[in-house]
Amino acid sequence: MKTVLTVAALTLQEAARRRVLRSLAVLTVVLLTLSAWGFSRIDAEFGGLTSGESKLAAAMVLNLVMFGLSLIAALGTAFLAGPTLAGEIESGIALAVLGRPVRRSTVLLGKWLGLVAFGSGFVAVAGLAQLIIVQVTVGYWPPDPVVGLALLAAQTITLLTLGLLLSTAISPMASGIVAVGLFGATWIAGVVGNFGVALGNASVERVGTVSQVLLPTDGLWRGAMRAFQDPTLFAQFSQAFKGHPFLSVSQLSAPYMIWAVVWVLIVLGLAGLAFQRRDM
Repeated sequence: MKTVLTVAALTLQEAARRRVLRSLAVLTVVLLTLSAWGFSRIDAEFGGLTSGESKLAAAMVLNLVMFGLSLIAALGTAFLAGPTLAGEIESGIALAVLGRPVRRSTVLLGKWLGLVAFGSGFVAVAGLAQLIIVQVTVGYWPPDPVVGLALLAAQTITLLTLGLLLSTAISPMASGIVAVGLFGATWIAGVVGNFGVALGNASVERVGTVSQVLLPTDGLWRGAMRAFQDPTLFAQFSQAFKGHPFLSVSQLSAPYMIWAVVWVLIVLGLAGLAFQRRDM
C-alpha cells in the first residue's frame, strides 16, 4: 500500500508540472469569470420573471456551466491519463521503474489513485467556486450540492479510467482523443434519448439508455444535473421544458450507481491485465 501511495503522489507531482494543468486553470478561470458576469445579468435582462422562473433560469444556466466544467475535467483527465502510462512506456521511464521489485499492478493502481485525486480535487474546487458565484449573484443554492459534485467527480473518474485502459494499447495522444470523443458521443446519445422520452418514442429513448450503460459518463452527468435542480420548480415547469438538454427529469437508481462502480472496476481490471501483458 505504501508503494501505491508513493506512485500516486508522484503522479500528482507529474500532473502539476504538465502544461495541460496550466491550460485547465486558465480555462476554468475564464469560464468562472464569464459565468459570474452572465449570472449577474439575469435579473437585468429578464426583470419581468417571477421568483420561480428566475430560479429555474438560474438552475438551467448552472447546469450549462457545470457541463462546461465537466468538459474541462474530461479533457484534463483524458489527456493526463494517456501520457502518465503510455508516455512513460514510450520514453522508457516505465522500464526503469519496473526494473525494480515493483509489481506492474501496483504502479497502475498508484497512477489511477493519483489521477482520481487530481480529477476529484479539480471538480470539488471549481464546482464549489461556481456554486458560490451563483449564490452571490442570484441567490440560488442547489438542493443537493454534495451529491451533484460527487456525481461529477464520479463522471471524471469513469473517463480517466477509460483513458488509462486506452493508454495501455495506443499512443498517449490517441488515447486522449478517443476518450474525449467517446465522452462527447455518449452525451449526444443521451440528448437524443432525452428527446425520445419527451416524444414518447421508445426506440429513440433506447439510444440514450444503451449509451449510458456502455459508458456511464452521461448517466452520471444527468444525475448531477438533477441534484443541482430545485425539484419543486422543475415539477411546476416540467411540461414546458420536457426534453431540455440541461434539465434532468429522472433520478439515478441504485442499480445504475452500482453498475457505474462495477464498470470502473471492470475497466480498471482490464487496464491492469493489458499493462501486465504489454511488452516494454
